[in-house]
Amino acid sequence: MAKGLDAEFLAQLKSKTDIVEVIGSYVTLERKGSNYWACCPFHHEKTPSFSVNSLDQYYHCFGCGASGDVITFIREIESVDFVDAVKILAERAKISMPDVNFDSEKTLEQKRKRDQVLKILNECAHFYLKNLNSGKADAHIQYILDRKLSSSTVRKFGLGASLDFRSLPEFLLDKGYRRDDILDSGAVTETDKKKLIDSQGGRLIFPIINAFDDVVAFGGRVLEKTDFAKYKNTKETIVFNKSKNLYNINLVKKQKKAEGLKNIVMVEGYMDTISLWQAGFHNVVASMGTSLTKEQARLSKRYADDVLISYDGDFAGQKGAIRGLEIMKEEGVNVRVVPLPEGLDPDDVVKKYGMEGYQRCLDSAMPLVDFKLNVLEHGCDLSRTEEKRDYIREALKIIREEPSESVREDLLKTVRDKTGVTFESLRRDLDNAPARPVVQQEIKEPVRNEDGADRNSKACRFILASALFNAKYARNFDLAGVKFDNNVHNIIAEYIIGRRNRGENVRASDLFEIFDENTPELSAILDLSLGEGFDGSDAEKYFRDCVRTLERQKIEDELRHLSEVCDAETELDKKKQLSRRIMELTVKLKNF
Repeated sequence: MAKGLDAEFLAQLKSKTDIVEVIGSYVTLERKGSNYWACCPFHHEKTPSFSVNSLDQYYHCFGCGASGDVITFIREIESVDFVDAVKILAERAKISMPDVNFDSEKTLEQKRKRDQVLKILNECAHFYLKNLNSGKADAHIQYILDRKLSSSTVRKFGLGASLDFRSLPEFLLDKGYRRDDILDSGAVTETDKKKLIDSQGGRLIFPIINAFDDVVAFGGRVLEKTDFAKYKNTKETIVFNKSKNLYNINLVKKQKKAEGLKNIVMVEGYMDTISLWQAGFHNVVASMGTSLTKEQARLSKRYADDVLISYDGDFAGQKGAIRGLEIMKEEGVNVRVVPLPEGLDPDDVVKKYGMEGYQRCLDSAMPLVDFKLNVLEHGCDLSRTEEKRDYIREALKIIREEPSESVREDLLKTVRDKTGVTFESLRRDLDNAPARPVVQQEIKEPVRNEDGADRNSKACRFILASALFNAKYARNFDLAGVKFDNNVHNIIAEYIIGRRNRGENVRASDLFEIFDENTPELSAILDLSLGEGFDGSDAEKYFRDCVRTLERQKIEDELRHLSEVCDAETELDKKKQLSRRIMELTVKLKNF
């Protein structure tokens, strides 16, 4: 449990929060029996193994082992810390947050630093906005006019202007902010001579706002030819990691709440996003570069399962984006690629052909496999025999990745039409073509009963799971008489015994206030709750066998210890006493 948050408040929050309702707002849940099921939002899978227990208010994935209570879920799905997860749930439940009394200096300093950085970045955004309207930002205003952005669009995205390198740090220092906090915000950098300068000096400013409406960084564009990069982002900070953010996700989140989202359009940069939004496409985000990441894929999937990738029409440039698109697919996103006229980006298309023209591009979005073939074709001269053969060989590798037989047949016909090679020949070569190596998913391996645990560990797990999930044959079983060697097992046993002694119900979700959600032994015990594992005579017989296994182990451990003591004992009477006890245990073990 997080330090500084009152246990009574957390209990009240959980009692007013239904985990099924919360998780159901992120993934589609289907009720089966007493539990709800979905494909896990934390790893890619085709068959649902993510279970939500409505009675005990916890979730557990039988595929990757992810588990926790409603706070854990929000913390993981929104990539926030414990306190922020509680804030989100409190706001959802319309409960006021109590004052948080942190008793850790390190925790207090981290919170102070984060709060100050966000406050500084918010001040910067207003500073830049004031600059844009100051009458001194002629070059910035002219650029906005050239891009045909309306004043309402400029306000919607909070565009601003940096006029020089000095005024921002001076403004922040005059406001009383500490030098180290200003530097940690990333908005300001330090020269070799220890002078503070605006990181985006002289640029048009695009505030980067996260899903919680916090300004976390800035993008800046130069307004004249220079040796510097055309676009520049704030460096990574305590509140900003480019790979975990999407530009305009804040407005997309509002759009989803207001009207829902059929899909998300992902573009490369700020201007494409703003131009499309102004044209009426309010489901647009930008990856702020072409290298898509797993985190960005997961973030987009929270808002829509279908993502349309709309990068520029230069196929040579798009070739480098294929790996990013594969990442989207690996994360369970239904990804399609929007073909654009050669050499044009989304902003160009909207300006040249209008909203209807860009919509036609969206309507013709192609599956990833078709896009790969398109990119491959544009990289080859099919009139040259050698390049045509290379194209066929690589095309067959791509087609073989497609699981649908009918789609493969259709794709083979496309290759046939482009190369003149017969369909039958292509089909034979396809069957013999080597498949591309599968990129392994970087997911946590599940901890299951087949994880190499010895017989005693498995017995401990089943006994505890039976008691935890209230199996009939385990209700009156005395856990205090069982010797658990594993510390996690002992703590779970103590929790169950304590709740029973107080006449309180045992709830698996309580364990997430004791253990970290990634505790392997806890995951292994929760794995046993799948199906009807605790029902019927077979389960009861297995429970008795587990108890006997541990009782036998207890005897064997005592025998081993007594034998060692007896061997070392020098007094004859004590040695005789030990020998008699050893004999009793040996007979007991033999008759066990």
